[in-house]
Amino acid sequence: MTEVTALALWVLGLSLALLLYTYAGYPLALWLAGRFRRLPPAAGQAAGDWPLVSISISAYNEEAQIRELIKSLLALDYPRDRLQVLIISDGSTDRTDAIVAEYADQGIELLRMAVRGGKMKAENAASELLRGEIVVNTDASTRILPGSLKPLVAAMRDPTVGCASGRDVSVGAEGADANRGESGYVGYEMTVGDLETRVSGIIGAAGCFYAIRARLHSLPLPGTLSRDFASALHAREHGYRAVSVSEALCLVPRGQSLRKEYRRKVRTIARGMRTLWYKRRLMNPLSEGVFAWMLLSHKVCRWMLPWAALAALLALVALAPVYLWARAAIGLALVVMALGTVGWLQSDRAGVPELFAAPAFLIAGNLAAAHALLRVLAGGEDALWEPTRREVVKAG
Repeated sequence: MTEVTALALWVLGLSLALLLYTYAGYPLALWLAGRFRRLPPAAGQAAGDWPLVSISISAYNEEAQIRELIKSLLALDYPRDRLQVLIISDGSTDRTDAIVAEYADQGIELLRMAVRGGKMKAENAASELLRGEIVVNTDASTRILPGSLKPLVAAMRDPTVGCASGRDVSVGAEGADANRGESGYVGYEMTVGDLETRVSGIIGAAGCFYAIRARLHSLPLPGTLSRDFASALHAREHGYRAVSVSEALCLVPRGQSLRKEYRRKVRTIARGMRTLWYKRRLMNPLSEGVFAWMLLSHKVCRWMLPWAALAALLALVALAPVYLWARAAIGLALVVMALGTVGWLQSDRAGVPELFAAPAFLIAGNLAAAHALLRVLAGGEDALWEPTRREVVKAG
């Protein structure tokens, strides 16, 4: 065996080990650790004892779905005198503001930013207007199921909990099969969050629907960071934990086109990378223990996978002249890439077979992680928030 062959085998083995650990080993380790941890009983909620909650929604040119959003919020099973709904219009130029104003007599509040400055700037400006002990963040495309707010708020009765994240349910428009790979991935992410909750706490909240203590929400953040990711890290830094609440369901529409969704993923992952660097001291296992391990496993290992895949492919090329199985593996990789490319190009059409959808989503997610890292290293920033337009979904 030559030195090149030995090195290629090591690179291939390490790359595959990282892949298996990230997607299977880490959840299995969480499950095993959770078996030895006794969860405290679920906190009840006495009638009339619900805290004041502020729901904050940032919106930019959402006239197509802002009315459905407001109707869904008004239908929530929560005492109306204990609920504040504030919609922050980030310099919208369509009828968003006018539609929100129609519901002023039902307690829906509007904060208009005169100049569009991005989502984080809008949320920072709105912080002083939020009156609730608990702040719930969601967005215009998400539909919170009527009975989901109470379980989320009830989780915050535990004095050790600083942030509580809802459970996303990825849905598509009726009869549409576009981007179905996203549904499986979202379900997997929610399962990992449940496992993390049993061990120490989630390392990042689901941005579509989560609650945080007001004093943590009011902590300012630079505009290029991710508030939902930072919320769980804020909680950790201030002696709290963040948890996933499986009963707090919300409907999240899938993107109609994977090509459009790719841009959102690049932006989201890049913000996540900047946020983790901003809070990098939490990756120190000497001070943070298990939480640091979870943070490295869930985030850093995921972001390393596209580079590990590239290393594995190069290793297979080096091994191909020696081993038949290496040549077969290259052929299989080419087939998967071909299927994924076709699925990606066809993702904005209904009826794309699952055979194409899963590889397309896998390839897009890993390319987005690689693209995001290159963007961060190059100093690229998202100056303004551009929400991804999704199908209107009704909670009822």
